[in-house]
Amino acid sequence: MTFSVTLALAAAVVVTGFVLGAAIYGLLGTVVLLFVGLGLLRRVMLERFPNLPYAQIFIAGGIAFALFFPIVTYTVESAFRLGLPLRYWFDLSILILTYVMLGWGLNIVVGLAGLLDLGYVAFYAVGAYTFALLATHFGLGFWICLPIAGAAAALWGIILGFPVLRLRGDYLAIVTLAFGEIVRIVLLNWTDLTGGPNGVAGIPKPTFFGLPFSPFAEGMTFSKFFGVPYDGLHALIFLYYVILVLALLTNLVTLRLRRLPVGRAWEAMREDEIACRSLGINTTVTKLSAFATGAMFGGLAGCFFATRQGFVSPESFTFIESAIILAIVVLGGMGSQLGVAIAAVVMVGGFEALRHTAGLQAIFGSDFDPSLYRMLLFGIAMVGI
Repeated sequence: MTFSVTLALAAAVVVTGFVLGAAIYGLLGTVVLLFVGLGLLRRVMLERFPNLPYAQIFIAGGIAFALFFPIVTYTVESAFRLGLPLRYWFDLSILILTYVMLGWGLNIVVGLAGLLDLGYVAFYAVGAYTFALLATHFGLGFWICLPIAGAAAALWGIILGFPVLRLRGDYLAIVTLAFGEIVRIVLLNWTDLTGGPNGVAGIPKPTFFGLPFSPFAEGMTFSKFFGVPYDGLHALIFLYYVILVLALLTNLVTLRLRRLPVGRAWEAMREDEIACRSLGINTTVTKLSAFATGAMFGGLAGCFFATRQGFVSPESFTFIESAIILAIVVLGGMGSQLGVAIAAVVMVGGFEALRHTAGLQAIFGSDFDPSLYRMLLFGIAMVGI
């Protein structure tokens, strides 16, 4: 059996295993067909790529699951009635992917270049407000503002990089922390431009090749063009794939840069900056490129956050957000793309899972909310690791 035929068969069994198994055979049939498909996929990958590390097989499986996540979620929820609406699952997955993207962006600065940045949320805010202001004042759409937001955040990354060129360790962390707070305070007090504490509302949603998802939009809409009844999940699924593509793009660019001279320079500077200078590496350019690249991905994530929420305010960009993103990078392993992704899933999705665990409420009372203790758990996990 050829590789392409076997791969197609394995993929078909994995996808249809959830659809047919859940609908016809119940949970047992779903599990059996799923494991058959995964077994075929593993066999194909090992036969086609015998020297492929298991980590890459795991990554490939994770990407495949993410691509088919809407189908799997819809089928499982329809078959087993887990008690949570589909909107909840998509909202949670979008939130996790957003933090995965932010973690990968900060991983460039902290994990690869070794520059401790405690104000990464500032670039997140720059991207969000760039899109919000351009959309509300000039009527620009999401797809036009997305690269502009990334470029604006990269510019601010360079602006931050110049004053901290000679700083390292705790001093660098203090300056970046101050930068993040300065950006938040400016957004909070510049009421004529940013709306101050009231924020910016009425931020438009992205369109599907010019087709809006709203049923109240003028002209041709998504549901009219494809001849399907309007469903609010259509826009949510589209947002899921948008952030998935952005996150995968962040990972792809980061992996490519690590193989280029600039990526080697980042890692060398992380190990010994003085040795880098003695070898003729321009540490100024190396630091600025790390800040700019990491900030760019933070700005792209901020632009998506603005269009997802439809509203931005300074309260969404506090220091606690920087702490969460940094904790994800540290817990996942600085410099590890896979580790950061797993840490984001555990830290963001894990607390949501605990929130719906009835056993905890039975032990600690009905008012127990695990999210109130997440920073305590963050600290315990970081100390343990």
